Amino acid sequence: MNMLNEQPYMKRALAGVLALQPYSPGMPIDELQRRLGIADVIKLASNENPLGPSPLVRAALAEHAASGNVSLYPDGGGFRLKARIAEFHNIEPERITLGNGSNDIIEFLARVFLGPGRKALFSEYCFAVYPLATLAQNAEAIVAKALPADDPVMPYGHDLNALADALTDEVSIVMIANPNNPTGTWLLPDKLEAFISRVPAATLVVLDEAYIEYLDGSQKPDSRGWLERYPNLVITRTFSKAYGLAGLRAGYALSHPSVADLLNRVRQPFNLNMLALLAAEVALGDQAHVEKSVQLNTTEMARLRAEMRALGLTVLPSQANFITVGFGREAAPIHKGLLEKGVIVRPMASYQMPQHLRISIGTEAENTRFLVSLKEVLSA
Repeated sequence: MNMLNEQPYMKRALAGVLALQPYSPGMPIDELQRRLGIADVIKLASNENPLGPSPLVRAALAEHAASGNVSLYPDGGGFRLKARIAEFHNIEPERITLGNGSNDIIEFLARVFLGPGRKALFSEYCFAVYPLATLAQNAEAIVAKALPADDPVMPYGHDLNALADALTDEVSIVMIANPNNPTGTWLLPDKLEAFISRVPAATLVVLDEAYIEYLDGSQKPDSRGWLERYPNLVITRTFSKAYGLAGLRAGYALSHPSVADLLNRVRQPFNLNMLALLAAEVALGDQAHVEKSVQLNTTEMARLRAEMRALGLTVLPSQANFITVGFGREAAPIHKGLLEKGVIVRPMASYQMPQHLRISIGTEAENTRFLVSLKEVLSA
């Protein structure tokens, strides 16, 4: 019997919140060390940049730490970071919203535009935060079928036709990740813009570009330019992936000024701490580090894809910093076997893909260790 549910105050909790299952992040290294007593652990579960932050960021953080100036509140408006983002995207600062990671932006959008009687639309196999943010506002989640597993081009990818067919007047927000997490699949620019053009002006299109830096240049959309044609478009970006700042949590949105104004009304004034503000500002100015990170990712992803295909495994197409691999059987025992060897990857059962694991692209040494461990687990 669940004694918690018997408490009188539980009757006043929002129905949407009661229906939620908490987001389960990738297992931290120290948790596996505690659980199994393994000292040497590598983590390829949370799509972090294996190179970490730029050397310029490390130096700036070290200098700031030496100053000891952490007793003051950070700049609640993020003036310097907004100025850097505005310069980078050639956009007005009033069209920028800062978030504690791009997840924060999704929460703002849900708080402003969702609620009882309203709907959010997204694809099957989408980022887990989309339904979490939707249900937390007592709104309805509409899930469009993804492309089938046997699609010859983009298995498990977003089906834009299915998304378009699911649009109704009650849909307040459409959320699309490009590239998508957890599949790594992506959308062609012309097809994506054609879809955006079909969305009613009263419905927001949230284009989640957390992994955009990894997308091949020929496949990369001019989403910044689209903002001029589609006032209902919101673009979210993060510093957690290619910029290597996952531990500091910094992200932002680009949008019409009226949308940014609404989002900033619900944004907490100090949602980014001073170290996150500083690191993001410096990181955006070091695109050479981003290019180095992307090149490592491209090289190592090609190696991992080839090795796993040679093992007879199914590797989904990906232009992110991870690959999702199908084993043709329940993947939980394989995940467990890898954990016992000190290798953390991400199980996909919570995404209704129980036969798949998602593997972040690590350093050459980390990827080699993963491959050796995987072969040992499979042979056992």
